[in-house]
Amino acid sequence: MAMLSRADTFIVDVPTIRPHVLAMATMHAQSMVIVRLIDADGVEGLGEGTTIGGLSYGEESPESIKSAIDTYIVPVLETCDIAQVGATMAKVAKCVRGNHFAKCAVETALLDLAGKRLGVPVSELIGGGRVRGSLPVAWTLASGDTARDIAEGEAMLEARRHRIFKLKIGKRDVRDDVAHVGAICKALGDRASVRVDVNQNWSEAQAKLGMAMLADVGCDLVEQPIAGDDVAGMARLSTTQAVPLMADEALHGPRSALRIAASHAAGVFALKIAQSGGLFATAEVAAIGTAAGIGLYGGTMLEGGIGTIASAHVFATLPELAWGTELFGPLLQTEEILSEPLAYADFSLAVPTAPGLGVSLDEDKLAFFRRDRTAPALHAVNAGA
Repeated sequence: MAMLSRADTFIVDVPTIRPHVLAMATMHAQSMVIVRLIDADGVEGLGEGTTIGGLSYGEESPESIKSAIDTYIVPVLETCDIAQVGATMAKVAKCVRGNHFAKCAVETALLDLAGKRLGVPVSELIGGGRVRGSLPVAWTLASGDTARDIAEGEAMLEARRHRIFKLKIGKRDVRDDVAHVGAICKALGDRASVRVDVNQNWSEAQAKLGMAMLADVGCDLVEQPIAGDDVAGMARLSTTQAVPLMADEALHGPRSALRIAASHAAGVFALKIAQSGGLFATAEVAAIGTAAGIGLYGGTMLEGGIGTIASAHVFATLPELAWGTELFGPLLQTEEILSEPLAYADFSLAVPTAPGLGVSLDEDKLAFFRRDRTAPALHAVNAGA
């Protein structure tokens, strides 16, 4: 039996290498909630809760994620055998509604801890275990400037770092956005796959026009063109447009995945561990998609190293991953908070084979980027985490 001895949650703010322009916000830094859980034997588990642009993307922010964990989830963990990850998270689910990002961060830390105790990587604790040791990784071209995006894409191809590119669009007129995408498709040619993410910023009429035009210029995939709660509109677009529609903000765990699949509202699922509510829930979403003949894509909330590699462990267990992944979050940040950076090479990310997540934190970097820099590194859970 493993009892929780100490816990810490804190926010780190790391600048990005360039402004990252999305339909709903422009990012200049990423704020990540880091979770550390230590059991009575001194084994540590790490987790991460990260969203995009504060509250501009969804209903959770870094501050609310930390508050939910400290105030409501940690007291539940104190009553559990945290070696039993499934039972522990089931109890958390009964006591805390929603808050998928907070729950994902805690589940990740529990799985990291469990993997270390058992001497196996997290991927071996999910489903039937890993079926691949590396994952193809996309890069997002999000400057909004056509020439700059083409130059950036060419540099990534030359360095053999990425050959899948996703463009953030939706702020400009539909035709202007399509012209931007078309120029990049033409420049990169058959050396790369080009996709777009509208982040729900089009009306259905705009999406109908935009998807038809994007298909003509060589775009391979359109992510969440309209509101995620408009499943009927997504179904109309998905069944009438040639370019596949990928559900992202519409997916919030297995129940939403089943509803989308039953409605034929998407041809591809963007799998995100935070949005789904954890690694186990993400595996369920993937299973629903596979059973329905829906393609799978490993998505990101632009997490740092912990959240990125947690996602990689889940995606490594999927027999089918036709659309690759976009686990590039750490590469967008100016500094790495891990003691050893993740291994990106030959267009892919390697999935660690060490016990747990297979990563550790750089304490000096944490001390610098931690928002509450005067706080102690750890505190006892019964002292008011």
